[in-house]
Amino acid sequence: MWQRLALIRQFKLNFIRLLRARGTADEIAKGLALGVFIGMTPTFGVQMIIAVFVAILLRENKIAAAAGVWVTNPFTAPFIYALGYETGRLLLGMDRVALVREFNYEAVKRFGWDLFLPLTVGGIVLGVLCGVITYALTVRAIPVVKTWRVPRWPRPRRRKDK
Repeated sequence: MWQRLALIRQFKLNFIRLLRARGTADEIAKGLALGVFIGMTPTFGVQMIIAVFVAILLRENKIAAAAGVWVTNPFTAPFIYALGYETGRLLLGMDRVALVREFNYEAVKRFGWDLFLPLTVGGIVLGVLCGVITYALTVRAIPVVKTWRVPRWPRPRRRKDK
């Protein structure tokens, strides 16, 4: 039974470790908000590198920034990018992009631009919104969580073989 709970236990431990990280609540919340902002942008694959680099430049919490990027993971990315595309498309007043009928350089370039521009604009808008919400929730949650006493997780008993 314990093997099935190992993933939940690991998530719990990493969450507690993140919230108990060294630094003030403001520093950790800023790093996490920065990571969430970058996680909403269409930079899938290099988001963690960008988040840590920007956290170094802004002197924010690098671990929290790297953790915040994981808001975009293989399970949530389709939903986040679809919402970002639709938000950007509506803000820019663009029609939905249609698949390329002719496969030539100009058609593919136009398709890429019609897809990338609304995705970027929508990602930035959603990133700012989610980053502000993340900061507000995290800066209030960290002082409370740092006072929690987390009980030890029961360990599986080893069998004695004769």
